[in-house]
Amino acid sequence: MSLIRTAQSPWQPQGTVYGPLLNFQREWDLWAPRMTQDPYKAAPQTPVLYVKSANTFNPTAQLVLQDGITEVEIGATLGVVMGAAGQPAYAVLLNDWAVPHSSYYRPPVKFRCRDGYLAVGQRRPWAGLEVAGLTLQVSCNGTRVQSVDLSQLKRPLAQLLADVTEFMSLQEGDVLMLGSDCLANGARATARAGDTVRIEAPGFAALSQTLTAGGAV
Repeated sequence: MSLIRTAQSPWQPQGTVYGPLLNFQREWDLWAPRMTQDPYKAAPQTPVLYVKSANTFNPTAQLVLQDGITEVEIGATLGVVMGAAGQPAYAVLLNDWAVPHSSYYRPPVKFRCRDGYLAVGQRRPWAGLEVAGLTLQVSCNGTRVQSVDLSQLKRPLAQLLADVTEFMSLQEGDVLMLGSDCLANGARATARAGDTVRIEAPGFAALSQTLTAGGAV
């Protein structure tokens, strides 16, 4: 899949992009009764991370749904772009698209790392950004479908960074997403071919992509 840079979204990650699962309090609470079941038998003690590979980076205004996929989950999130000495340098709106699936502890690559499945917005300097005061507004075809309140993180940014860097280093250019939230009923907001999904937050350029149906890769 060829991804073409545009004047509106010229930036793409230069490092590795990491995402945490279950990092919103509501979704954590909904999953808590199942965390003691086999095979894990306990809640995770460290962040459950996954990687968005470079083939997912998509700064264009379009996501092509391949291989007969007709519906995808919307994953509105904020990405923290790391600078020197492991400190945040920039922030960016992202849409962490995924094919609907039920695996959380072992996020399957084939559902999260398909071509173009990370919509990338314009980054902005980190200075002056108050993460806990941000709410991401998500609309589909002009109708609001979700509000993502970043004050409701299970692990706020400082704690998430501390917990992640206990066992791995974040390099300059790496991106740490803060996670995406579910709806009140535990489901994920979804979109289909023909839909346009837009993510907005104060201080950021809006991130918008239209889904189109494609063939086999």
